[in-house]
Amino acid sequence: MTETKKNTEKQAHGTSALKGDITYENKVIEKIIGKSLETVDGLLAVNGGFFTNLKNKVVNSEDVTEGIHVEVGTKQVATDLKIVTEYGKDIPAIVDNIKAIISERVLEMTHLEVVEVNVAVVDIQTKEEFEASQVTLQDRVTEAGRATGEFVSEQSAKAGEAISNTTDKVKAQIEESRVK
Repeated sequence: MTETKKNTEKQAHGTSALKGDITYENKVIEKIIGKSLETVDGLLAVNGGFFTNLKNKVVNSEDVTEGIHVEVGTKQVATDLKIVTEYGKDIPAIVDNIKAIISERVLEMTHLEVVEVNVAVVDIQTKEEFEASQVTLQDRVTEAGRATGEFVSEQSAKAGEAISNTTDKVKAQIEESRVK
């Protein structure tokens, strides 16, 4: 859903005004919110739910809009977030910080007023648990490929060395048989 914000500017020479509308796609507001939340202490993730988590386990995703839903009006914005917080942190303080940052950044960039921020805390994890859960299938396949490449390289080097040693022995035996 895309709505419009009225924007009036005066012309450079003064008397008449240009009228027009600024329209914000939902994804623009979602990106502003997502990027503004990247440094909130105690917030581990904004979470898009089971299917987003499943997708992120398969491939790396840097989509800052996951877990953020907005409704954009002509003058106001409402948003719903699903978040994962850090174990041991003050969750209401984290949510208050989130609300303040969202309100400030959206107003600063769009002049739209944030009138509602609904936050669902969907999980709580230690930093270690969270970091461990961020390893994706893609990361695991990449690591397995690297390890396999190293193994093949080591085995090839050993085989080359064995062939070289065998060749040297055969040459030595040929030399011995010529001398006799």
